[in-house]
Amino acid sequence: MTVARMSLIVVPCFAIALAGKGHGQKRNQQTIAMMSTMKNKVQLIGNLGRDPELKEVGKGMQLLRLNLATTERYKGADGEWKEDTQWHTVVAWGKQAEALSARVKKGSGLMVEGRLVHRKYEKDGEPRYATEVVLAEYQVLADRSTAA
Repeated sequence: MTVARMSLIVVPCFAIALAGKGHGQKRNQQTIAMMSTMKNKVQLIGNLGRDPELKEVGKGMQLLRLNLATTERYKGADGEWKEDTQWHTVVAWGKQAEALSARVKKGSGLMVEGRLVHRKYEKDGEPRYATEVVLAEYQVLADRSTAA
């Protein structure tokens, strides 16, 4: 039996200003200019762990909440294969939320791109913290059941 595996993609979104021989002042200025325009950006490829939750919040605004699992498979020091699964909350808003909720379900493969948002809230008087990916773009991939 073949098991489909989706993994986390880490995209470096920074540059290092190079100094020394062969790298002039103009090159350093270009690098610094590029660094000043860097954005908060994350890309993930994984599978949905449960069906999406679509809610109406406010005046007809739609909110979609997804739970995306990314799995890294590696060989441990003992020579055995190990898996490390991380869970990510992804949120989408408006028409994008409506369109995506109609296209995915539990087990769907999904590539997402967005930005990380950290927020603080209270539950039962206790402060809680959450990190979410606010969706900018997505691509629906094959379901785990149909991937070979």
